[in-house]
Amino acid sequence: MLSRFAVKVPVLPSLRPLSTVSIVEVGPRDGLQNEPRPVPLQTKLSFIEGLAEAGLRRVEATAFVSPKWVPQMSDSREVMDGIRGMDGSVEVSVLAPNAKGLEGALESGRVDAVAVFGAASEAFSRKNINCSIEESVGRFSAVARGALEAGLKVRGYVSCV
Repeated sequence: MLSRFAVKVPVLPSLRPLSTVSIVEVGPRDGLQNEPRPVPLQTKLSFIEGLAEAGLRRVEATAFVSPKWVPQMSDSREVMDGIRGMDGSVEVSVLAPNAKGLEGALESGRVDAVAVFGAASEAFSRKNINCSIEESVGRFSAVARGALEAGLKVRGYVSCV
């Protein structure tokens, strides 16, 4: 019965199937930063360890941001210290939205990659990071350069609400 509704979608010659797909689990950072109260350090560490044990190989563990604005991430250094013993099978990234965040990430000594982001709209950019999209591009460009110079991978994404 459904076959009469089937639509054939042409495949563009320039589109090739991907040989791999990479999943980055951002729950320890993005999920936990939205909790109404700070999550205990040991709970965060257990969560990250559980993700690694489940087979995830790329985890965004925390964010090096102002505890004034994101109190749930105020223990980012302790999180990174706590996962220092992981065997290296998991690529650990952190969100570093500015130069101070990159400095904290580098000082942690455990980061494999840094995530930077921009916003999809001027309103969200101003609400989320207190600057215009143009200003944010300048900030995250400097963070990306610094991370690459330090030998880290860089991942970028666009945030929206």
